[in-house]
Amino acid sequence: MSRGQPVALDIRPSSPPSPSSSFEEVPYPSTNAWGQQHRHEESLPLHNMEDKARRRHVGTEQPQPSGWVPPAQVYNPYSPAGPSEAIWQDADGKNVYEKAGFGGRPPLPRPRRPPPPSSFSELVNQHFDILPPIIYTILSCCTRFYKIGKSNNVVWDEAHFGKFGSYYIKRSFYFDVHPPLGKMLVGLAGLLSGYDGSYDFKSGEAYPASVPYIPMRIMLAMFGAAMVPLAWFTAVELHLSQRACHLVTLMTLCDLAWICISRFILLDSMLLFFTFTTVFCMAKFNNEQWRSFSVDWWLWLGLTGFSIGCVASVKWVGLFVTALVGLYTIEDLWDKFGDLRMPVRVYIKHWIARIGCLIVLPLLVYMASFKLHFLILNHSGTGDSQMSSLFQANLRGNDFAQNPLDVAIGSKVTFKNVGYGGGLLHSHVQTYPVGSSQQQVTCYHYKDDNNQWNILRKWGDLEYNPNEELQYIKDGDIIRLQHGPTLRNLHSHQVAAPVIKINWEVSAYGNITVGDYNDHWVVEIVDDIVLGKKKNVKNVRSLTTRVRFRHLSLGCYLRAANAILPPWGFKQVEVSCDKENNPGDSHTYWNVESHWNDRLPAGNMKLYRSPFLSDFWHLNVAMMTSNNALVPDPDKEDILASLPSEWPWLYAGLRMCGWGDDQVKYYLLGHPIIWWGGSVSLILALFSFGVYLLRMQRHYSDWKPGEWEHFMYVGKVALFGWILHYIPFLIMGRVTYVHHYLPTLWFAIIMLGHMLDHFIFTAHRLNETVKSAFFVLFASIIVGVFWWFRGIAFGIEGPIGDYWGLGWRKSWNIY
Repeated sequence: MSRGQPVALDIRPSSPPSPSSSFEEVPYPSTNAWGQQHRHEESLPLHNMEDKARRRHVGTEQPQPSGWVPPAQVYNPYSPAGPSEAIWQDADGKNVYEKAGFGGRPPLPRPRRPPPPSSFSELVNQHFDILPPIIYTILSCCTRFYKIGKSNNVVWDEAHFGKFGSYYIKRSFYFDVHPPLGKMLVGLAGLLSGYDGSYDFKSGEAYPASVPYIPMRIMLAMFGAAMVPLAWFTAVELHLSQRACHLVTLMTLCDLAWICISRFILLDSMLLFFTFTTVFCMAKFNNEQWRSFSVDWWLWLGLTGFSIGCVASVKWVGLFVTALVGLYTIEDLWDKFGDLRMPVRVYIKHWIARIGCLIVLPLLVYMASFKLHFLILNHSGTGDSQMSSLFQANLRGNDFAQNPLDVAIGSKVTFKNVGYGGGLLHSHVQTYPVGSSQQQVTCYHYKDDNNQWNILRKWGDLEYNPNEELQYIKDGDIIRLQHGPTLRNLHSHQVAAPVIKINWEVSAYGNITVGDYNDHWVVEIVDDIVLGKKKNVKNVRSLTTRVRFRHLSLGCYLRAANAILPPWGFKQVEVSCDKENNPGDSHTYWNVESHWNDRLPAGNMKLYRSPFLSDFWHLNVAMMTSNNALVPDPDKEDILASLPSEWPWLYAGLRMCGWGDDQVKYYLLGHPIIWWGGSVSLILALFSFGVYLLRMQRHYSDWKPGEWEHFMYVGKVALFGWILHYIPFLIMGRVTYVHHYLPTLWFAIIMLGHMLDHFIFTAHRLNETVKSAFFVLFASIIVGVFWWFRGIAFGIEGPIGDYWGLGWRKSWNIY
């Protein structure tokens, strides 16, 4: 090229810029390993992964001939080498999770921020994914808060849970069959509303002006309102299509039973909220499985455990969703056990993480709710007798601290059964309709004059003289226990007990002059909580000394083992005489609780503290015992009760209040289309699963990669969640109501959305127009039926006959 000759330079880009972007685009090398890894990690985890994932190996780089193009390379998460040392190779194999482990992992590139929006439409487009939950949340607040104070009367179980909230404000100890978290939140709502805890919440009674029932209802309805956005986010995390997500959320928004139950001072909105959060957190954790032990992985595993602890602390029904998480965890660890590439130490760490976050953490949350329960309720109240004598002695206002310490002949006492769930030795004038027909002796869990007994000498000895020298009760003493109000003697004989028939019946017999040798009992000291072993105990002491009563003639032991008497015994605990001498049976242990004797000085039991773990266990057993006693009474008809077999098909509803023309009426009834559709979807899911198995056996190809795994994953969450929440009610013998089905309904809705998604919204044979038409049809039916029945949730005023068209089933007692 000669000097001065012009030179042409080609500065055109090697590829034309994208017409859709006005920003500079930086091309990345096609063989960049980090980019490959980034694109791989953004693929859907678990159920959307292809069956044939690339197995990773660590090796050494080999020189390759010119022009050689490397295959797809994947980082080995289990390699001991860090990102700077790991070598990439291609291999065939199967890996279930494709997750990063404890070892080093390539850093993810920071995602590029979108440019600032220049118009409102761009702002909407950039944040379009959060608009649906925001809109649904607003609609949810409208349905839950609309005319929430329309009825100024105590509605249904507000009579119970409002009263429990009052106890927390007054700090008065009470007893209930449910764990304390939900009731503490009721008390907190009352406290924040300015309520002073003085109202008794009598059923059907109008609220006085001093009770801020509307703010209390609103605060608790917030839990129900939060269910709707949680339904949206859960459906998204389950990877349902956008249409299915909308329908699942719309069904949660429009279900009449969920709306109605959320508008009052009840526990159900909190139970449903924490059930929803548990399923949501489990789904979020599942989607983090591809990068184990990352911050987000730990976060959602821990939140799942925390949510389990909360839902179980509201009602024991929360244990059913706990079981669902347990089944998911078992399957997850089983799949990891089959991953031969996972080192043993990593597998063990997975077990440790699950035990810590899904067992220890929920238990700590559950126990913390009881600890807070005990700290708040530090005043004597209506539920004292459910707890141990030492626990009661430390409550403010309880007179046990003034009890005389040593027990003597002539003392008047009450005896507390030491066994978990045990009550106070009790008798009343009613007689046994079977056996001896003598006066009944039972265990009763509440304070009553019929719990009082006088300690006297056996027949034939000198009568007690108030002026004689004190005779303290020692190990081996033979005594007679005389019932204070009726003056009959604690008695046993060779007559079978009415419930535990292998034991002898215990009754009250005779009077102050009539009796026999079957009234004699031998005192056997077991130990003392303060003094320790039996050898250190000289005299029987109130509250701390544990004793057994052996019948002098029969050799049997006085026992109360939570066997419940029939209605003729007022469903109190049976007391019998156990023929077996089992020194370790705590149900044969008794301690003196209340103690009156004017000749003895007062004690100071405040020096003795009751251990928290003992109180925690004691209260839980008492709750379980009382819960088991909630059985249907064959002699009484409970018009509110319903059978579990009636719930899936919405056979019956529940009148939540009086039905007079001048009353605001609420009828607890689900959305018919949602309830019926959910039940049908469960049957359809089982049927389609069977058909698909048959077709797979015949080698039909019905699935694209990842579809079968997703179909099974969502199906298992919905089906097993429904089974675990529903089947126990078919087995248990307690009285049941339609609101017990409300947590179960959530899994039926998930299944209905899943079936609609599978057969319509993601069906390959249907075009978008047909899918949209089906979506509009289903959404219109859901909203239309909700609007038709809205009055039963928002409150019906005036004569019910003025509202026609609500009796779709004759079994609905709306009219």
